Amino acid sequence: MNAPSISDRGPRRFGWPQRVFSQVLLMQLAIITGVTVLVTGLFLAPLSAQLDDEAMRRALAIAQSTAAQPGIAEDLRTTEASASGPVQTAAERIRRATGAEYVVVMDRRGVRWSHPETDRIGEVVSTDPGDALRGREVMEIDSGTLGRSARGKVPLRGPGDEVVGAVSVGIEYDSVRARLLGAIPGLLAYAGGALAVGALAAYLISRRLQRQTHDLAFSDISALLTEREAMLHSIREGVVALDGTGRIRLLNDEAQRLLGLGPEAAGRPLAEVLDGGRTADVLAGRVVGDDLLAVQSGRVLLANRMETDDGGAVVTLRDRTELEHLGRELDSTTGLIDALRAQDHEHANRLHTLLGLLELEMHEDAMEFVTEVVGVHRATAEQVTEKVQDPLLAALLVGKATVAAERGVSLRLAPGTLLPDRVVDPRGLVTVVGNLVDNATDAAAGSGDARIEVGLRAEGRTVVLRVRDSGPGIAPEQYASIFTEGWSTKDLPAHGKRGLGLALVRRLAERQGGSVTVAGADGGGAVFTVVLPEALAGRETADPATAPHPATTGDSR
Repeated sequence: MNAPSISDRGPRRFGWPQRVFSQVLLMQLAIITGVTVLVTGLFLAPLSAQLDDEAMRRALAIAQSTAAQPGIAEDLRTTEASASGPVQTAAERIRRATGAEYVVVMDRRGVRWSHPETDRIGEVVSTDPGDALRGREVMEIDSGTLGRSARGKVPLRGPGDEVVGAVSVGIEYDSVRARLLGAIPGLLAYAGGALAVGALAAYLISRRLQRQTHDLAFSDISALLTEREAMLHSIREGVVALDGTGRIRLLNDEAQRLLGLGPEAAGRPLAEVLDGGRTADVLAGRVVGDDLLAVQSGRVLLANRMETDDGGAVVTLRDRTELEHLGRELDSTTGLIDALRAQDHEHANRLHTLLGLLELEMHEDAMEFVTEVVGVHRATAEQVTEKVQDPLLAALLVGKATVAAERGVSLRLAPGTLLPDRVVDPRGLVTVVGNLVDNATDAAAGSGDARIEVGLRAEGRTVVLRVRDSGPGIAPEQYASIFTEGWSTKDLPAHGKRGLGLALVRRLAERQGGSVTVAGADGGGAVFTVVLPEALAGRETADPATAPHPATTGDSR
């Protein structure tokens, strides 16, 4: 489905932006502006109250100084209130010296003896002087004949500390307001600078966020997260995400199944949830390459690791167990076809021989020839079933002997071989024996006196398996590496992968608490020894039909 063109979407509507970058930038600018305005307001509010208090205290101090002037109280009692009187002269001198708006001296009746406007001398003051005349000092913001002012009022005391009047001093309130307004430009300059720095920081942070989110909208990110969860938990491929410290960030359902882990593995270090081995090395990046093979809990996994920008990695896992099984079957089928083709020639030769004997009427010789041919195969099968009583293992060894014989390799049981029909996991043992015999056949084929010797014996409930071949052997320095996934000395088979057979043998042995080792054989070749504790059931509990399915067989050399 094609996306609609721009012309089909209708007119562009302006509103709240959709991009993460734009939304975050706008929100940061709104927060910075709001904080700046709030801080400015919180600073101005106490500044105004502080300036008011400072003006009232100044007025009170001037009034106290005036009341303390010697002679004012005496002049108030001995002279008349006039524009040229000593009280007015003294009050005006103080007013001009201090910059006060007015200095008013009044008697006990509240009549002014001084005032900046001389025509108001002799009149009663416009505000109540009661508190000052009762001997208390007063600070206030009030309005009078000269307008609103910050005022200080103190009692004027005469001889004997008696109150003979009061002094009221006013500081023009416009000057207080002017100081406040004069502080605002500087304050706004600082606030503007802080706002500019904050806006620049918000822009830089938003630009970084824009690059990290690829300029997506919040709805796009939400949709991507929803789609990612649906995709990761629905695909049939394991996905493991690791952070830069090797801790598991993400583990989808298929990865949990393939690795045998639970959801609680997320958030834990990789080394803590996986035992040491090739699988852990591949996931951790200690083994590099494409399509790396690993075996985990009997499963054959194909792993690919991709590094991420933050130092972590994403590993994808594919289950190749069934594919490997089919590949092994294809290899076995190819070998079986070659063996059948050889047997076809052999069978044709025998039929021609038998026909010739019959045409020559050598009937007794013909009977002996048939008896000999049939008897050899029957003797081999009877020998195997007599010493290996488990039917699956016996059938495997008979078939492997036939295939080995067609490749010029003699397969025989070692002396002392005896395995009762009490195997707990016969199919698992078939996997182990089949892998080792296939490896031995490949190693021995083409050598002089090519032979394989298989030994199976029971030691209590423990099964000890030894497979010896007459091949070129294995170098001692390779004893530790041959059981590693991907190690092989042979050409690639039809299914394109090798190096799994011995790894599976080791995993199957370890899963049962056993072990597998390799050593050199006397006269050349290699000897593989597998010890499987508790591989045999007690006589009263033996039931091969209940044995679990094994992993696939394979080779590793």
